[in-house]
Amino acid sequence: MRSLEVASLANGYEFVNGVEMHDAQGDRFVIVNPWFKKYLDKDDFVELRVDSDRFSAHADAPVACTCELCNETATNPILCHEHPATLVSIPGQSVPSRGWGEQFWVRILDRQADLLRGVIDNLLYETHLHGLAKGDEVTFHEDHVLSVHAVHNRELLLRMSNNDFFAFGEWLVEHGDGSEFL
Repeated sequence: MRSLEVASLANGYEFVNGVEMHDAQGDRFVIVNPWFKKYLDKDDFVELRVDSDRFSAHADAPVACTCELCNETATNPILCHEHPATLVSIPGQSVPSRGWGEQFWVRILDRQADLLRGVIDNLLYETHLHGLAKGDEVTFHEDHVLSVHAVHNRELLLRMSNNDFFAFGEWLVEHGDGSEFL
């Protein structure tokens, strides 16, 4: 396997560190649990986000985010892809380019310790600004992983060592009912 290095992106775009965002924003920025990240493997779909501090909301943007989750100020909009294109085919959409951040899915190709290499599995809106496109290979750190697609939940549980499985169970008791894993 070749040596992996985290990708450099154009126009000041960078992969968002989900761990840092969660530490700064708490439950307003939820990320995947550390056990799932530990057991990520080839063909798993993970969600990443890229953003650049060179861009911000435009004059015609709403003052507050209109999603039902955050109601935060809209100074830093993020375009999101709900599912990998491989799992849910969505035709290309015309979205005005504004230099916003973008959240998308990547299928893992391989892993070296805490670095992962994968292929982008969405048609991206801001390709001409960040330089990423569907089918591109990217390398990223496991801290960049925001979520793992739910289609992998059972597989990830089966990959866990007994100790990790029980530690994860204790974590679920503290943080929720775990029904999404059943």
